[in-house]
Amino acid sequence: MGSHPAASPPVAFQINAADNVATLLEPAMPGPVVVRGSAGEKQIVAEQAIEHGHKIAIATIAPGESIIKFGVVIGAATRAIQQGEWVHLHNCSSRLDERSNAFDVRTGVPEDVTYE
Repeated sequence: MGSHPAASPPVAFQINAADNVATLLEPAMPGPVVVRGSAGEKQIVAEQAIEHGHKIAIATIAPGESIIKFGVVIGAATRAIQQGEWVHLHNCSSRLDERSNAFDVRTGVPEDVTYE
């Protein structure tokens, strides 16, 4: 009857080094979250429970500032968002509808971005 090892913190993935949000690969409760991706690895603190697949702010985002995911602007903060907060419709507005005519219908890949 030994002690149980501490559970590993949940992981979020930062797709592009320019992103200010990461996507949770598993549900998170308030507490540590490991962020991995193209910018390396760091640990942040989730401010509230956030579901798998949802976005978490990996930096403070000012009101009106762009929400960046995939290295492109996907929305704008409608209020201040602190690092570790859930980023969703309650605190940002989408800009995807403004660009939706530039997405491939089947894959969702932006066709107005040049990849090198």
